[in-house]
Amino acid sequence: MVFVDSVDTVRLGKKGQLSIPKAILQSLGLEGDTLMVVDTTPDGGILLRPAGVYPIEIYSDRRLREFQKEDRMTAREATWVRRRTRRPS
Repeated sequence: MVFVDSVDTVRLGKKGQLSIPKAILQSLGLEGDTLMVVDTTPDGGILLRPAGVYPIEIYSDRRLREFQKEDRMTAREATWVRRRTRRPS
């Protein structure tokens, strides 16, 4: 956890905006345009955290068929699996 040596005061603007002091941003390695998650605490505090943004791929039907083809077992592999997953008699 990173602690800053002093406490800063910021003013909430008329449109609900606030500016985080530069020293705090630098100590956390944050830059402008960083997407943040805003949450509240039970005691009425406001919690800001950098959002985890992960790229996603939306698969086309063609790409889904490729995955299915790659996952398909050969007859030999299917026999091997069946033999090892039989329930004891």
